[in-house]
Amino acid sequence: MRVTIIGSGNVATHFSAALKNAGHRIMQVYSPNFQNASLLAYHVGAEATSDLQDITPETDIFIISVKDDAIAEMAEALAKYQKLIVHTSGATSLDAVRAFTDYAGVLYPLQTFSKSKEVDFFTVPLCVEGADESITARLKELAATISNNVYSVTSADRKILHLAAVFACNFPNYLYGVAQQLLAAHNMKFDMLKPLILETAQKVQQQYPANVQTGPAVRNDQLTMNAHLQLLNHQPQLQEIYYLLSQGIIKNNNEGHGDK
Repeated sequence: MRVTIIGSGNVATHFSAALKNAGHRIMQVYSPNFQNASLLAYHVGAEATSDLQDITPETDIFIISVKDDAIAEMAEALAKYQKLIVHTSGATSLDAVRAFTDYAGVLYPLQTFSKSKEVDFFTVPLCVEGADESITARLKELAATISNNVYSVTSADRKILHLAAVFACNFPNYLYGVAQQLLAAHNMKFDMLKPLILETAQKVQQQYPANVQTGPAVRNDQLTMNAHLQLLNHQPQLQEIYYLLSQGIIKNNNEGHGDK
């Protein structure tokens, strides 16, 4: 399939590489920053452009991978070509594209991406939605060439999935940063926590998170929790986070949410 990539960020970079490796032809890479467009285009054998007026209609699909608030603008600019247009956002409705064309869809990869780290795209869940059944089938066929985990997910359900992903990925990563800063303030290394983090992640591959919850909150160990809060006396924001998360764990444990 001939593909035009709109965007040059983390998702666009990994999507482009996966498609190229699967035998698809990347026609163009667009970015308002020509240097960024050129770099990605070079790696996938495509033409680079920073001008929407230079977009060629010689493509089968436009994949929009830009900030959520720019999706509609890009879709509006591309609708005149009457080609299939999809976006890759987890939080944005199909309607952001469908407002301008009936040839609309979504290809949302449920993964965290960084340009500097390779990802086995075949393991990445790809969530597909089309404006009609034929578009959905077409997108599923395309998705199956780059991922072994393809799901049909509506816009409403995708928003819940994206919210869940924030809780599962973005928030824990922030908390890793908090832990790193606490250790650094006392001349200790974050490396000490890495085996603990890895073991926790491995446990939830086999069991529900609530079933493997550990720590003072699940034991309702008020003495330890109060001692921790005292250590955070000069950091009221972290005190509040610690308290709210501990109360959530206690409530979750009392309600038996791990037993499913």
